[in-house]
Amino acid sequence: MSIDGQEGPSATPRRGRRALVVTVVHHPHDARIRHRQIPALLAAGWQVTYAAPFQGYGVPPEQDVAGLTCVEVTRAVGRDRWRAQRSARAVLRDLGPAHDVVLLHDPELVPTTTRLDLPPVVWDVHEDTAAAVAVRPWVPDPLRPVLARAVTAVERLAERRMSLLLADEHYAGRFRRQHPVVPNTTLVPVDPPPAGSPGPDGVQRVVYLGSVTVERGAREIVDVGRRLRSVTDGRVIVQVVGPAHGPAGRVVQAAHLAGDLRWEGFVRSDTALGMLDGALAGLSPLHDTANFRPSVPTKVVEYMAHGVPVITSPLPWAVDLVDRSGGGVVVPFGDVDQTVAQVLAWAEDPTAAAAVGRRGHALAVAELDWASRSVDFVAALDRAADAG
Repeated sequence: MSIDGQEGPSATPRRGRRALVVTVVHHPHDARIRHRQIPALLAAGWQVTYAAPFQGYGVPPEQDVAGLTCVEVTRAVGRDRWRAQRSARAVLRDLGPAHDVVLLHDPELVPTTTRLDLPPVVWDVHEDTAAAVAVRPWVPDPLRPVLARAVTAVERLAERRMSLLLADEHYAGRFRRQHPVVPNTTLVPVDPPPAGSPGPDGVQRVVYLGSVTVERGAREIVDVGRRLRSVTDGRVIVQVVGPAHGPAGRVVQAAHLAGDLRWEGFVRSDTALGMLDGALAGLSPLHDTANFRPSVPTKVVEYMAHGVPVITSPLPWAVDLVDRSGGGVVVPFGDVDQTVAQVLAWAEDPTAAAAVGRRGHALAVAELDWASRSVDFVAALDRAADAG
């Protein structure tokens, strides 16, 4: 069975089970939640109630997907978390008991489950949450250590009271017990178009996919775009596919208005991934922060899956993927000169770029395809329901 063009798990469907999936932080079209996990559950015969901040992100709830019911909750923005927690607690209280499993996606939702009569609860741990506090712009500097300790306390509470799923095996060190890992991989196309293919206008694209922040390299992306525009007279452009807010948003918007890059804003995952096809290179200029250091950058996985050569900063797991596959190059943190030089080399020799992209794609097929990982995800929720 296929949902939204995605192949579901091959295991025998477990008909009649119901999952309540809740987020107050993530965009309703978050790739992991809406375009991987929910389709996997639907394909396995589950009914899914999806509570997400649709209005908060300005998108309509979906009404026409079989087996899926959408419910509105308040969005958590900046320091305003209390209203979102209260909204989510009301949904959990009113709807939770009618489901077999509750799946949470935000650490602030863990305390909202206390003293509620709920089925088994699973927290999907997307990141090293305590390390992420260090790069949240809405957290005042004096409060960062305090909030990091509070996050650790929430993790201990979660481990005592609910099941955990980890999006990366490197988060395991934060917890005392072993927990199943469902990596943040992606669906891998069978035969993506060759990298470096010019568009109808003859322009070659260098892509950045995902949310844009200063720590994710907003200023480096803009510098690369400006230099490529100047050197190639617009024949090679940087295309940014993802939201940008705050200081990063201002920098990217100014570059877009100046013509130094093309900023698409937020694009839902199933459409955004298709925009990678044929790109000359994919940028991952993430900084060396505690939040990024232990994780596999999802954008690197997505570039490789679509046969796009990777240019990445030397974060450990990005280096591992690139070195083992030969699917890209590693440049020093913040090194715009080497990034531009590599892009120009591939622009002059797109055949070489396509060969690099094919090598990355081969590793993605072998190790990074969500089509095989989705079985593990559904099995984890089945086990949680069975233990209810």
